[in-house]
Parts: sequence; C-alpha cells; structure tokens
Amino acid sequence: MQQVRCSIVRLHLWAYVLCVVFALSAWPAIAQDCDASTVYCVDDLNAGLSEPELPIDRETPRASVETLLFLARQDAWDDAAHLLDLELIAPEEQASRGRQLAEQLFTVIMRKAIIDWSLLIDRSDGMDTRPSSDDPMAGAPRKSLLLWTLEVDRHPVAIRLNRVQPEGGEASWVFAQQTVGDVPALYEAYGPTALEKRIPDALKRDAAFGLMWWEVLALPLVLGIAVAASVMVWKAFGWLGQRSSNSMVQRALHAARGPTATAVGTGVALFSGMKLFVFSGQISTILTPVAWFGLLASALWLVVNVVEVILDGFTKFDETDLTRRQEAHMRAMATRIAAARRAFTVAVVIIGGGVFLAQTNVFQNLGLTLLGTAGALTLVIGFAARRVLGNILASLQIALNQSARIGDRIVYNDYLCHVERINFTYVQLRDWDGTRVIVPVEEFVSTPFENWTMKEPEMLRIIKIKCAHDADVERLRGAFDDIIEELDQDELGDLDRVKVRVAGQDVFGKDVWFALPCADPNTSWDLACLAREKILAFGTKLERRENVEIFPDVRPAEAS
Repeated sequence: MQQVRCSIVRLHLWAYVLCVVFALSAWPAIAQDCDASTVYCVDDLNAGLSEPELPIDRETPRASVETLLFLARQDAWDDAAHLLDLELIAPEEQASRGRQLAEQLFTVIMRKAIIDWSLLIDRSDGMDTRPSSDDPMAGAPRKSLLLWTLEVDRHPVAIRLNRVQPEGGEASWVFAQQTVGDVPALYEAYGPTALEKRIPDALKRDAAFGLMWWEVLALPLVLGIAVAASVMVWKAFGWLGQRSSNSMVQRALHAARGPTATAVGTGVALFSGMKLFVFSGQISTILTPVAWFGLLASALWLVVNVVEVILDGFTKFDETDLTRRQEAHMRAMATRIAAARRAFTVAVVIIGGGVFLAQTNVFQNLGLTLLGTAGALTLVIGFAARRVLGNILASLQIALNQSARIGDRIVYNDYLCHVERINFTYVQLRDWDGTRVIVPVEEFVSTPFENWTMKEPEMLRIIKIKCAHDADVERLRGAFDDIIEELDQDELGDLDRVKVRVAGQDVFGKDVWFALPCADPNTSWDLACLAREKILAFGTKLERRENVEIFPDVRPAEAS
C-alpha cells in the first residue's frame, strides 16, 4: 500500500513538472502571438460596443467591405459600427457615435468611391499574389490597404482598412482610426446637399449601374446647362466684338471668346457636380477630372491667345507685304517670332500641365481605376500623337534652320507659291493664282523644294523657245535687248547677265534660251511671262512682215 502511494506521488510530481515545462515553452509563443509587422497590436477593440446581433465577417478586406454593404441593406448600423476602429472615441460614446459614423462612411463610399472587387484582396494576411515583380509589396503581407482617396479642403483624405488585433483576440480588418476621424469632414463635403435632400424618395432608388434615378435625370440637365452657358458666353463676346470700333479690342475679344466659353461651361459643370448635386463615384470620377482639365485647357488657351494678340499688335506683319525683296529682314523676324510662339505654347502646356497635376490629385483615383488598361491606353495615345509631335518638332526645325521663311518664294511639287504661314502641324502656301496649298510640316521638310528667295534674292530666269533651224538668232538677240528696255527696270537685276544662247537642237529646230536677270524672285515669274509674250509677239510679227521662218512649222502628230 505504501508503494502504491509513493507511485501516485511520483506521478503527480512528474505531471506537475510537465505542466510547468509546457507552460514555460508555450509562454514565448503566446507573448509573440501579435506580430507588429503584419497587424496593428492594440489593447482592446471597440470595448464600448455591445455584441452584434447579425453575423460579422472581418477576416479579410473583401469580407469587411461586403459585411458593411450587407449590414447597410439591413439598416443594422449598430452592428456596422464593429467594422470601424473607434479607439479615438471614449468607450461610453462608441455605441452612439459608431452608429452615426458607420452610416456616414457608407454614404460617402457609395457616393464617391468605386470599389474594384477584382482588386479587393480576399486573404486574411492582405497579401496580393497577382502584382508584378516591380511592386515593392509583391508577395508580402499587408496590414493596411488603401480603398480610395478623396479631397477635403484641398488635402487628400484616404479611406483605408487596417488589420487590427486586440490583446488575446483575433486579427480583424476594420476601417482605420484616421479614416474614422475624417468621416465627419468627408460627409460634410460629399454628403447630400440641401437641394438633394428635397428630392423625392422615389427618385433616390437604384436605377442601373449603381446610379439613382435622380442622377440619371440630373446628369443630362447639368450638361445641357453647361453647354447653354458656353454658347451664351460665345455669342456675347461675338456681339461685343461687332459693336467695338477698336481693332485691338476686337482682337482681344476674339482671342478670349473660346477660352472663356470653355471655362464657363466646365465651371458650371464642376460647380453643379460639387455644390448643387453630389453625383456617385461612377460619374464624378470621370466628370471631375474632365471639368478640371477643361479649366486648365481654358487657362492655357487664354494665355497663348493673349500673347498672340500682344505680338500681333507690336509686329503688324499682316499689314506688311513680306513677299517684297525689301522685306528680307521682316521675313526673318516673322519666322523667328512664329517659332517663338510655338515654343512658348509648348512650354506653357508642359509647365502648366505639370503644375496642375502636381498640385491636385483629381486624376489619382481615375488612374487607379484605369490601371489595368494603362499600358494599352498609353500605346494608343502615343501612336495617335506621333504624327502631331513630329509635325511640331518639324515646324521648330524650319524656324531654326531658316530653310523656308514666311514670305519666301518657293517651288514645291510644281507649285510656284509663297510661304504664308508656318503653323504647328502644317505649312500654308499661297499659289501664284491665290489658292492655298496646305502641306503637313513633316512632309514639307522631307520633300526637296526650290527656295528662290534664300541667300541671294537676285535670280536668272531662263525663257526657253523652240525656233526654226534658219531663224536669225542675232535679230532675236537685238529684239530681246529692246524688250529688256521696255520692262520695269526696278524689277531687273544685273543687265550684264542678259544673254541669248542656242542651247540645243533637234529635227524640229533649235532651242534658244533667253537669260532674264531678275532682282526679286517674287516678281520674276510675272516678269518672265511678260518677256516671253513680247518675244513671241516680235517673232510672229517678223515672220509676217519679212516672210521669214522664226518658229518651226510642225504638225501636232510630228511633234508628239
């Protein structure tokens, strides 16, 4: 009996030792159960809330958002408060404040955020296993997840889910303390407006694509009002321009008409979408960036037009005939100023767009929603803008190398014309008969052309006439000297270069070339035409008077 008792005592001792050893071995594991690298460790989570009546799933980010949507449909805002981290609120106030904050947060999310369920992670550790290797968080657990970003008082406010683990409890995904603290300001900025609160409840029901019926009706109304405001401003500026007798005022009103009309239209749309109505995220995510971009484009457009009006007022190139040979300096100046305008426009667009994008985050969420198609969209835009950018650079190239200046006389693809305008994407040429030839700048610089004005304005025009074999060239030479004296001497060049030469012959006759020196390439074509007319008239009169052959008598069939 004594031995049995001793055995029992030994068993109790061994059992006690084993329990102590197990407790000592398990104590470090319990102490390390909350890993601060993967969760936010807190003493308690929403201690002031009572137990929820409906089931709540906070194990993954997607589960938490789905639970919020489920509880909102049930109007179970007391239970929805468990999805918020109310640590900044006193426990005795968490029940009342949590219900209100949950309802306000749900309203903000439904009105201003677009939830991409394909990107909302459904893992308890928040690890995204699908991103590229360039993502620094690829394959790593997350304890905070950004859902959306909104702007309040010109500052970005993030809507985040945090993975929080209270002492002795399980980790849960709840809306972050910072987000909960910003909910009142978010609701004030994006909650229902005074006008929206008066909308009948029947129009607040869901229609399609997550929109309510009042949004389906109000969006066309807002866009119509914006277009009507733009048209009214456009007509008002036009009316003022017609009533003004000052040319400078007329040009200023004409320059400001387009930018002002665009700014008013986009401003009305932006004000209506932010103050009168607060549209859902599906609309505002596109409408707001487009409206801000319209305001930016209007401002840049106005700056460029104002500079154009100022330069036109000082230079007055339109009042000067740049084709005259006396205006060589003005042609070079006009080309340089045109290049400076284009460079200024490019600089304004780049700098203004950069400052705008740096100072605002209206495109941030739009970029997040288009992240999956950003690569393809970039390729499409880059391919479409390739020719435009090439033409802009080519126009700057023309202005820098002075290969063709405004007012120059050129021969381009058998067109005898003047360079009238060098624009961003095309060169405007004026043919000798007054018609305009529009050539893309990139094509213009890659095609050889003759510039009659470049370097030395004087040029030698060659008049080629087919004469009979026995035509008296000496008499033609004398007649040409007389014709030279009849022409406008101011339009003639160095008379020592006047020549008459037989340049070739064939079975039909001989080729007689008359060299006509011209002082101005812009008038040389007309001068050569007049000289040719007089030469032909002299030859015809000589044939009839003296019965001699000057021009070959060839039948059309033989000539062909």
